[in-house]
Amino acid sequence: MASAYGPDVVVADIQMPPGHADDGLQAALAIRAAQPGVGVLVLSQFLEDSYVFDLMADGAQGVGYMLKEKVGNLDMFTDAVRRVADGGSALDPDVVARLVGRKQKASPVDNLTPREREVLTLIAEGRSNAGIAHELVVTVAAVERHVTSIFDKFGLHQSADQHRRVLAVLKYLKA
Repeated sequence: MASAYGPDVVVADIQMPPGHADDGLQAALAIRAAQPGVGVLVLSQFLEDSYVFDLMADGAQGVGYMLKEKVGNLDMFTDAVRRVADGGSALDPDVVARLVGRKQKASPVDNLTPREREVLTLIAEGRSNAGIAHELVVTVAAVERHVTSIFDKFGLHQSADQHRRVLAVLKYLKA
């Protein structure tokens, strides 16, 4: 249906017919592969790390993952749909908190200051620098300094074929 109608964004439930397993996720991945410009926002009843990693495997642009219990918060839901439709990302704050809270071996995330972690968490939620500045009540320039420091600590250098914000979020979520 997505190829027939050409939507800006598709909202899909993880569990959809015909199998009621992860058919919605598979549909979202197929849509992203066939039409990279179409944003996908996947809704799930459960926090499943593997679903998030599968969804973001090829990048976080135009991708969102939200818990169904949050759909009732219309401001949060419509913000997520808009960000994904505009090519940004939207991760449910509970998903980000769970993935960030996992403890594994030492990683570059361990070297971040508490403020840099706050900034990176907001980047993972899909916020722009201006949105982060507003949320943390700081200047955009201060956010830019934190973002630059995060890139330096993660060893992410300017490149025409890579998106450093996406790579930083992926490192953050895998840490």
